[in-house]
Amino acid sequence: MSLAKLAVPALILLAAGGCSRTGEIAEGGITAVRSACPHIGVPAGTGDVTLFNPANSREASAIDVTAVLTNVQSTCDETGPQIQANVRFDVLARRNQAGPARDVSLPYFITVVRGGTSVTAKRIGRVTVHFDEGQLRAQTSGQASANIDRAAATLPEEVRKRLTEKRKAGDQAAAMDPLADPAIRSAVLASTFEALVGFQLTEDQLKYNVTR
Repeated sequence: MSLAKLAVPALILLAAGGCSRTGEIAEGGITAVRSACPHIGVPAGTGDVTLFNPANSREASAIDVTAVLTNVQSTCDETGPQIQANVRFDVLARRNQAGPARDVSLPYFITVVRGGTSVTAKRIGRVTVHFDEGQLRAQTSGQASANIDRAAATLPEEVRKRLTEKRKAGDQAAAMDPLADPAIRSAVLASTFEALVGFQLTEDQLKYNVTR
C-alpha cells in the first residue's frame, strides 16, 4: 500500500494569543495556525474496489460489483491528552446485473501515519452496502476513529520559538527558511500525523487498481 506523502509547508508559524488569523500578514511574517489534529486522506490506490465473478478473472465481463469510498470528513477533539479524530465517509456501489436484494460487505481500514511514512496504528472494519431488488446502485456510510498522543503531536518549545520568532527586513535570518534546517524539518514531520482511510484490498485487488 502506498501512503500519501505529506507536503510540508515552506514555513509554519503558530499564531500566538489568537490575535492573528490564518494567512494574515503580521509583523515578521505570515501567520498560520497549526492544529494537533491529524490530516485526513485516502491512500493512493485504496479509494475503490472491484469484485469479480468468478473471483480469479480480471475480464471486464466478469466485473460483479464496484465501489468507491468518497466524501471523507472528520471531527477532532484535541482538548485532552489523547487527540481523537472521528472520520466519516460514504461508499457508492454499483453491481453489474440487477437481481434480487443483496448485501455486499466490504472491508476498510483506518491507519495513523506519522511523518508521512511511519504507520503507528491500524484498525480494520467492515461496511455493508444493500442493493434493493432490481436496483443496480447502492449507497451507505461508514465511520472510524483514531487516537493520537497529544504530546507526540506537539512541537517542542525550542522548535516553536524558531518558527515563530519575528524577523526584520534586512536581517540575515529573515531570508532563511527555518525548515531548511534538517533538525527543524525533522521535528515538524515527527509531530505531524495523518489519519488515512481506504478499502482493505488484497494484493491482487491493489495491483488491479494500480495497473488498470
